[in-house]
Amino acid sequence: MDSRTPAKNKSIESSVREQYDHLAEIYDRRWHSYISDSLAFLNSHLNLSDDQKVLDVACGTGELERSLLERYPNLKITGVDLSQSMLDMARSKFLDRNNVEFFQASAIELPFADASFDSIVTASAFHYFEQPSIALQEMRRVLKPSGKIIVMDWCRDFWFCQIFDLWLKFTDPAHKGCYSQRELRSFLNDAGFDLCAEHRARLPPLWGMMISIATRG
Repeated sequence: MDSRTPAKNKSIESSVREQYDHLAEIYDRRWHSYISDSLAFLNSHLNLSDDQKVLDVACGTGELERSLLERYPNLKITGVDLSQSMLDMARSKFLDRNNVEFFQASAIELPFADASFDSIVTASAFHYFEQPSIALQEMRRVLKPSGKIIVMDWCRDFWFCQIFDLWLKFTDPAHKGCYSQRELRSFLNDAGFDLCAEHRARLPPLWGMMISIATRG
């Protein structure tokens, strides 16, 4: 990982951390429908095995972990997030589990050894990454050679996301920008991944979502 991180990136990360520290207690209620619909879309395209080690980058309150363990109860899942308050909410959901753990960490500085995980997932967070290329390179570092990365996020190929993206750039200091499916593909290729599959869907009421699945090249 490039240690020469611009100061601007630290400012963006601070904005994300502060925003979600304040939202943590109401996040699941406020975004219940979006979380449910987007994770159903994501899970419909996941193909994991029950013995895998999975890393969830920007895990939030742990709802992805909950949905994965319903399907794959023996997965070993590690979640990382910038917000300690979101992580506290996540930990509270898995007090009786010994196969889920959470760490406060940045996507550009993951506290894990090389080739630690079979699969990496990042859901509804890519638009916050100030340096998406460096984040993807760091994820590739901790992914096993045979592993897969799954990225789900808003898709600028849908008109609503174009409008929402523009509005957030003026109103939300934590928002970096959402991308088209072609742009996400380019980010993955440049970071050393080989694309396996792409999916898009419109979720109610107007969300446009995309999923890209790639292997470590």
